[in-house]
Amino acid sequence: QVQVVESGGGSVQAGNSLTLSCVVSGRTVSRYVMNWFRQAPGKEREFVAAISWTGGRRKYTDSEKGRFTISSDNAEYTVYLRIKSLTLEDTAVYYCAAVDRDYGLGFVPEGYTYWGQGTQVTVFS
Repeated sequence: QVQVVESGGGSVQAGNSLTLSCVVSGRTVSRYVMNWFRQAPGKEREFVAAISWTGGRRKYTDSEKGRFTISSDNAEYTVYLRIKSLTLEDTAVYYCAAVDRDYGLGFVPEGYTYWGQGTQVTVFS
């Protein structure tokens, strides 16, 4: 069993930056890869970024490459997502998800994914 807890969301003015955190706990955490997804109001959930605990592999959504940076603190089993130059379109609930590393980065198969409760990011002008 793996527990995933996100934090760091809030209300941010457009143009600023924000860093979200995701703390992971449980058994064999290192066996999982970590993903960030987001879901904006009225839209489907979309992939943002992913990282592996070992090897430092990273993957980003093509549409936002450059504004998002995913990183990890392996000693604390914490994953971060930094978002630069926030826009109104970044308003969403941001979710962290742990998936067995055999599925690769960016894939969250139903029944094999541990989701956090999400953290709300609201961008205002």
